[in-house]
Amino acid sequence: MRKLLYLLLAATLCSHPFQSFAQDEKPSPINVKAEVRVDFQGDYVDGATIEDNSGFKGKYLNLVLFGDISKSFSYSYRQRLNKAHADYSFFDATDWVYLTYTTPNRQWALSAGKQVVGIGGYEYDRAPIDLYFCSEYWNNIACYQFGASLTYATKSGNDKLMFQACESPFRANAHGLYAYNLMWMGTHKWFSSLYSLNMMEYMPGEYIYYVTLGNEFRFGRKAKLQLDIMNRAAEGHSFLFKDFSVMGEFSCGIGQKFGAFGKATYDTNKSGVMADYCVMPGTDITRVGAGVEFYPLPKGDRSVRLHAAYCYTFGTNGNAEAPVLLDNQSLFSVGLTWKIDIVSLTKKIIK
Repeated sequence: MRKLLYLLLAATLCSHPFQSFAQDEKPSPINVKAEVRVDFQGDYVDGATIEDNSGFKGKYLNLVLFGDISKSFSYSYRQRLNKAHADYSFFDATDWVYLTYTTPNRQWALSAGKQVVGIGGYEYDRAPIDLYFCSEYWNNIACYQFGASLTYATKSGNDKLMFQACESPFRANAHGLYAYNLMWMGTHKWFSSLYSLNMMEYMPGEYIYYVTLGNEFRFGRKAKLQLDIMNRAAEGHSFLFKDFSVMGEFSCGIGQKFGAFGKATYDTNKSGVMADYCVMPGTDITRVGAGVEFYPLPKGDRSVRLHAAYCYTFGTNGNAEAPVLLDNQSLFSVGLTWKIDIVSLTKKIIK
């Protein structure tokens, strides 16, 4: 058994694509992690069970690799192992894979590859494996695209400004569509921000614009409120509060092992313009819910998590072909999440 683990660890390390380093460089060890989440859930609309979305579900099975190649270069990679992908492109199931160059003063960073599209907001920013129910917008945005980004960080590190040019999240509509994104990421005592301005091509030469204000307010060490406000408008149309989303979540820790949260989302599109393919015209829908989390391992280890969550949705969804949120919809889930540091776990077993 130990020989097998040694071989697996050696294969992992040797398969790393960057193997040669200058003698004066000290790269960080490779980080290899796996993430898995399994739920038992029930989805009901008007009291009737949605069979395809009920029962035991393998929600996520991810492989994550990241680390430093040298003092200046680093990489990050996440693959969805249980996500369908087209035969011609394994990248369909790749969330991100990119290389980053950081200047010696650590204030400038240039990244290129498949990345998260630079859109503000805390619901959007969190890893899908850590979310139990979300807004209509979140469920429809294609948030991983190929592109490049340039980030400037202040000397304190409390503020970062990023410009990104990438493929448009709406590139499925036509070939050669692009997006241009500007983000401010700030952390200041009791307040943090994820703000963005976005210009996204949804048809050749046609753009939709976002202003997103993602706010996090912290109350002591265990309680916080995340509040996202996103306004969207096509070129030449009324901008404010015709097509927008609001997402809010209050969460708090209870002791060392428990957490609880309440969450509400609201999506509406009264623009009358077919430009927003995430929240369709005619949509006016609300989702509210709550949940609890339990971390059973000792010493503050949060690699294993149990959860129970419930939400209720009401309103109108203008997406007639493939709506996610539905009127009079109830959704509950209970499940287990395990985030595995493979290298650390292997070393412990070998010892």
